[in-house]
Amino acid sequence: MNTTAIIELAGYLGSTLVVVSMLMSSVVKLRVINTIGSVISATYALIIHSYPLALMNICLIIINCYNLIKLLRSEQEYDLIPATPGDAFLVYFMDHYRQDIQNFFQGADIALSASDTAYIVCCGTTPAGLLLGNTSAGVLDIAVDYTTPAYRDCSVGKYLYSRLPEYGIRKLTCSGVLEKHEGYLLKMGFVLEDGKYEKQLQAV
Repeated sequence: MNTTAIIELAGYLGSTLVVVSMLMSSVVKLRVINTIGSVISATYALIIHSYPLALMNICLIIINCYNLIKLLRSEQEYDLIPATPGDAFLVYFMDHYRQDIQNFFQGADIALSASDTAYIVCCGTTPAGLLLGNTSAGVLDIAVDYTTPAYRDCSVGKYLYSRLPEYGIRKLTCSGVLEKHEGYLLKMGFVLEDGKYEKQLQAV
């Protein structure tokens, strides 16, 4: 493959990454992928002497870096709201994100009626996460532990698990986990014991 073809492929790759970034639900992922695509596109534009295109991509890089720094430096402020599984808002929340929830949790609809414990995590006035399950002797067996796409950076889970001891919950368990959710559980410190994921909670 000659140099010209490699340069053309790099140009296509940069443009593709910029377009793909627009499909990301996570703002952080959007900024990161868009920045990578813009760097490649700017380099390509400079090589072919397309200076207006290079200038546009350099501006995108600066904007993305500025916003990424703001996002990473600012701490999200969350609130934990205890709820009951029959709450109208909880039913609405589950229905609104039904398809996405079912991608991670089997029997999510059954969980709503079968659970005796529910918590909603909000960022300001925006619902960011939901926890459903059954509690017995300080152990919460999780049926649904869901975070909306915009907040899927583990910050909701960290906040939630730090607050649960205030409500007498000392341990979390989770079984029947789909593969898509296993990575999150391991990242959050769950340990697989006898076919069930478990996590001990400590009060802060």
